[in-house]
Amino acid sequence: MHFQRQTLYFLRFTVDAACLFLAFFFSIQFLEESPSRELSMGEALFFMLLVFVWIISVRVTGLYNEFRSRNFSYELISIFKNISIQIIGAVFILFVLRDIALPRKFILLYALYLLAFLSVERFVIRRALNIIRSRGRNLRNLLIIGAGEVGRNFHQTILENPHFGYRVVGFLDDQPQSALNGQFLGSIEDLQNVLEKTPVDDVIVALPTYATERIDDVIKICENHTRRVRIIPDYFRFVSDKFEITMFGRFPLISVRRIKLDELHWYITKRIFDFFFSLFVLVFVLSWLVPIIAIAIKLSSKGNVFFRQERWGRSNKKIPCLKFRSMITESADLDETGRYQQATKDDPRITKIGRFLRKTNLDEIPQFWNVFLGQMSIVGPRPHPTPLNLESKDVIENYMLRHLVKPGISGWAQVNGYRGETKESALMQKRIDHDIWYIENWSFWLDLQIIFLTVWQMIKYDTKGS
Repeated sequence: MHFQRQTLYFLRFTVDAACLFLAFFFSIQFLEESPSRELSMGEALFFMLLVFVWIISVRVTGLYNEFRSRNFSYELISIFKNISIQIIGAVFILFVLRDIALPRKFILLYALYLLAFLSVERFVIRRALNIIRSRGRNLRNLLIIGAGEVGRNFHQTILENPHFGYRVVGFLDDQPQSALNGQFLGSIEDLQNVLEKTPVDDVIVALPTYATERIDDVIKICENHTRRVRIIPDYFRFVSDKFEITMFGRFPLISVRRIKLDELHWYITKRIFDFFFSLFVLVFVLSWLVPIIAIAIKLSSKGNVFFRQERWGRSNKKIPCLKFRSMITESADLDETGRYQQATKDDPRITKIGRFLRKTNLDEIPQFWNVFLGQMSIVGPRPHPTPLNLESKDVIENYMLRHLVKPGISGWAQVNGYRGETKESALMQKRIDHDIWYIENWSFWLDLQIIFLTVWQMIKYDTKGS
């Protein structure tokens, strides 16, 4: 299987490298008054460096991972990311290698040709594979050992995704399964006979972990018949979609959730971006915006300009979260019963200017100081006040997992409409689900997308006046 993966990786890279060359060659030819000239030594070096950038980017973005089980739309997004990295790399290389005289138009042409060639290449390959597989070819035959919940769910995934290129020939299980529509081939004792009479490429073991001896017998029989064995761990109910398997010495360890921000290079990347972004806002935005808002707050009600509240940050550490004051100074965080009072739509505690600040998210602007100090991030789960955390942590599923990363000024939940008051626990659960999804799927590109959507929502409010 490792050999097959390496071969497929090499073939896909070869085809992509050809697309890179065509895009590079046509971009240069388009710029020439007399086309069909040969590439110079500098241009050839430029192209080789771009190929090197491509090798790095496809590994970072995982473009060549699990080709069978990836939808075309997801692959197009991944292609776009790699093209973006190519363009950034091309600009940097041209800046360093000043001897290569190519106009700015080359960058635009190269990006357009790349997008066209790579998209067409992916579409043609997938279309050809779908046609071949619809005729019963290029399909891998799977035999599933275990007809329990895990095995049936795996089978359903195969049925729902025919483009994966797999076909289930049947099930084996010690318990008779009449509901499998003729695909129940017998007990596990019949495995040897089934392998001798049925074409099987891979055997999927979906047995519970306590059936260790049974799994051991299955592996021995399959290997004696030169069949590949894949085991679905029965830990699926504990792990998320983003689990990770690593080796600790000779012991395999399953991480319930893979969090990219636990990796030092990604943590440093996010922190560097946060530092310079927040510094830019502090110097060029807050330097003139804070006095204007401060005067407006002072004129609308008595009290301080800023509001400081204890909230929970990364690893449950308490942080002093800054905001522009949007309520009257007499307002209390807790009601008569001791429960935290979330701000409501028509909350009488909110001042007139405070209502505007909350609608436009401008009340959160001072938190760029928290970001600058490293207590928060530009993007992340919104930090909640201590009383709300204490109320929710034992009621909302996975609530405390949001504190695995730094809280943010804006987050995935907020740009998807889950901001403000959460009267019902179902609404809070939706917010937390979005926060967990962000943590498990974090990328630098996702942060940029959330920042763009946050700014767009603020601008949309200003233009609509609502």
